[in-house]
Amino acid sequence: MKSATRVTPSRPRICIIGYKRLSHLVHSVIDEYSTRADIEVIDEVFDAALKAARYREQEKLADAFISGGANASILRATLSSPVARIKVSGYDILLALLKAGDISDRVGLITYGETDAQLDSIKALLKLKIDQRAYRSADEAKDCCMSLISAGFSVIVGSSVVVDLAEQHGVRGILAYSRGAVRQAIEDAIELAYAARLEAIKFEQIDSVLRHLSEAVVAVDEHERVTAINPAMEHVLGVTRREAIGHKLGALSAQASLKSTIDQDFSEHAAVTNIGHQTYIANKVPIHSQGVIAGAVMTLMPASAIQHADTNLRTEKRPGHPVAKYHFEQIAGSSKPFVQACNTAKRYARTSSTVLITGESGTGKELFAQAIHNASDRSRNPFIALNCAAFPEQLLESELFGYEEGAFTGSRKGGKPGLLEVAHTGTVFLDEIGDMPVSLQTRLLRVLQEKEVIRLGGTQPIPVNVRVIAATHHILQDRIRQGLFRSDLFYRLNILHLHLPSLRDRHDDIAVLAIRLLQSFLDRAKIPLGAQQILAPLMPRLIAYDWPGNVRELENVAERLASFAVECTAPESLDDSLIRQNLPEIFSPHVGLATNDANSLDVESVKAALTKTHGNRRKAAEQLGVSRTTLWRWLKSHEAAGLPSLTRRIIQSSGQLDESIPSRSTQGSFS
Repeated sequence: MKSATRVTPSRPRICIIGYKRLSHLVHSVIDEYSTRADIEVIDEVFDAALKAARYREQEKLADAFISGGANASILRATLSSPVARIKVSGYDILLALLKAGDISDRVGLITYGETDAQLDSIKALLKLKIDQRAYRSADEAKDCCMSLISAGFSVIVGSSVVVDLAEQHGVRGILAYSRGAVRQAIEDAIELAYAARLEAIKFEQIDSVLRHLSEAVVAVDEHERVTAINPAMEHVLGVTRREAIGHKLGALSAQASLKSTIDQDFSEHAAVTNIGHQTYIANKVPIHSQGVIAGAVMTLMPASAIQHADTNLRTEKRPGHPVAKYHFEQIAGSSKPFVQACNTAKRYARTSSTVLITGESGTGKELFAQAIHNASDRSRNPFIALNCAAFPEQLLESELFGYEEGAFTGSRKGGKPGLLEVAHTGTVFLDEIGDMPVSLQTRLLRVLQEKEVIRLGGTQPIPVNVRVIAATHHILQDRIRQGLFRSDLFYRLNILHLHLPSLRDRHDDIAVLAIRLLQSFLDRAKIPLGAQQILAPLMPRLIAYDWPGNVRELENVAERLASFAVECTAPESLDDSLIRQNLPEIFSPHVGLATNDANSLDVESVKAALTKTHGNRRKAAEQLGVSRTTLWRWLKSHEAAGLPSLTRRIIQSSGQLDESIPSRSTQGSFS
């Protein structure tokens, strides 16, 4: 057996696989093609021939193959490279029979595949008794030969394998092939090799495109042998390109087989396919050439990528889609209850469990829900908010769960996905969950338990992956006792509980929040005033006020106050009577100010406050619970006690300027 060597592919590379007598015949003509092709001759048959051919194909050592009889059929059925057959013509058979007739008038003829019925008509002309046999395997060839020998035939015509078998048993063998048949096969192989090279160039271009696709792609021929595969598909099937090319796809992965696509000539689009432990969306399409099926191609896309794209499309199509705008860094406050709530919320953000946020109206429940979402690993996915108390029951049901076309009168053509679908992979914030109708609570419970949604008018469950954050100002245990809330839904929602403190429990945060909110409204209205200066005389009342509406009410007061300052150039020019008229809640006699009576102050408390605030009278007044003007009056009336000199020493030692004494125009205002 001649060893294979790599050559520069300037000329077609032809590999001829035969056996002994055929190889001798080939060697007698190959010199005629020394300038036109590089030809390798291998003496093998059947399995050994196939193994040799596969190796040369995988290593790209041959452009085309030549063989005859059974070998040719085996190679054609297995290789993706072109195979030229050495064809035995009727003339070749006639010459071989005439040659055999010189030896005996009884001639055995063994051919591959089928016997030739037309040969019976020329027996008489040849004056020969001809007995035909046919074979399809090595064992059948041997049986045919032994049968003729047992019948007394002394000469047998056939292939190289048949001739070798005959002569092994002392019978003369005549080779049916001719030099002309070998020459024609070589010519055919050279032509096929050039065509294969052109196809290879086109394939390389296509392959280059395939290798850059994110989708997994594989193409097979009509026998389901892999002809093209990209890296993404190699990863899916767990094979290398070398291991895949030329092998049947069904043998590499039964789940990825394209046999039914080829056999039934049927296309499948968006079919759900499981390969290994992953779920993919598959497109399987048959390939046709000149009106007949020539193979098939399959593309795979991970289901998760499809779901993500679907979410993005649904999000884009939904105008005014709410997103999570707030982060923990934007939530102001330093009081102990508030800091504890923030720390708890940040811990919850690191999980995907359901959260129930409780607290009075206006404490910032949605603000915290958005911050939790933005601090979670779902932050790049949708955040959908829905107020359960703001919709009638039927409208709330369709908004939350969606509906199919024709589910009710006026339903949108094609149906509509619900917010739970739109929020897939993200977060749904259900505000005022305590006001959700009991009938919808049952459906919501199923979503939380089964992770799937059924649209109104539909029967097909739709898997959803959403995190639910619910909020309520109600005490849900009371609602359960009243039969207005399901206990099983409560326990499903109350996995992680976050209680937000009311503003009156965040006494230390009122000043910070008021200044921040007012400054925001001033900046938005392009009013060149400082919030801190405007609020200074009002701060004792703001701190003393009970704030039943919590932060939302404080925001309301700040916005009203900003509207009064539109035409003002300085805080002193604010109209005292206008402010009292438009902020009646904080000027109500029921607001429990500590006192604005200078006589209620004592030396030790004032001294302690001034020392603690490093002589800052505004801060000292806030700490004492009186207005800045009241503290100023008290200091003026106690000059004999030596406190002013103490104040100056405190101020001087801290390096601060005493900017806390109110101007003449504001003395007595807002107290």
